[in-house]
Amino acid sequence: MINEQYPKIYLYRRLVQAKLFIDAHYADNIDLDNIADEAYFSKFHFIRQFKSIYRKTPHQYLISVRIERSLDLLKAGTPVTEVCYTVGFESLSSFSGLFKRIVGITPSIYLLRQQKIKEEIGRSPLTFIPGCFAEKNGWLKKEQF
Repeated sequence: MINEQYPKIYLYRRLVQAKLFIDAHYADNIDLDNIADEAYFSKFHFIRQFKSIYRKTPHQYLISVRIERSLDLLKAGTPVTEVCYTVGFESLSSFSGLFKRIVGITPSIYLLRQQKIKEEIGRSPLTFIPGCFAEKNGWLKKEQF
């Protein structure tokens, strides 16, 4: 019996397919079995292969995608509870704990900081633009010496 191996590119494509599945379905209730099935690997082999390419386990990658998306939603002013369920977490406390561990502050504090930044931008937008850029576009008065 001849032992035929798949070309490496075929195996790599299956892993990319699983990553894209996570990217597309991060908000759904997906687990390792769903993701490994997408790549047509056993889950243990899949974890090893995925980590060797992406430097994270599939679960770590899923959490990072959810946290990144939650940052975007919080910047847009979405309430914390809504963000939690929108990105696929089932518990506000687990979301807040993971968020704080990864980002360094709670989602509530992050939301408040983003709201303050928006207010400051509204009051004085030119302080958030590099001076050379603002001057080049005629938004600042040229200082005369």
